[in-house]
Amino acid sequence: MAQKYDGLSHCKLVLAFAVLMDLLGVALLLLGVFATLEVNGRDFGDLFVYTGALLVLFSLAGWVLWYSGNIEGLTSAKELGGTVGGAVDRIARSLSRRIRINRTHSSPT
Repeated sequence: MAQKYDGLSHCKLVLAFAVLMDLLGVALLLLGVFATLEVNGRDFGDLFVYTGALLVLFSLAGWVLWYSGNIEGLTSAKELGGTVGGAVDRIARSLSRRIRINRTHSSPT
């Protein structure tokens, strides 16, 4: 049976963040480049250019998070069926249990 593709259903908040940072960053960048932004003889164009560039950089992080959250078709550990993955999972679980047990017994009450 074919899988149903949900489009943009995963990570909608991160997508909105990335798009908002892109729009705001480009708007501030263009405003800083093309508008005359002087107050009391001081030019604030550079501030807008740098702030816009910084927001576009933040949006890049949002796009990476959104893209990695929407990767489809990764095989699960059960589908791989290898014993190496199962052994690593068992070791990680046992170490996690030991750490958790040691912390609960050694914590002051």
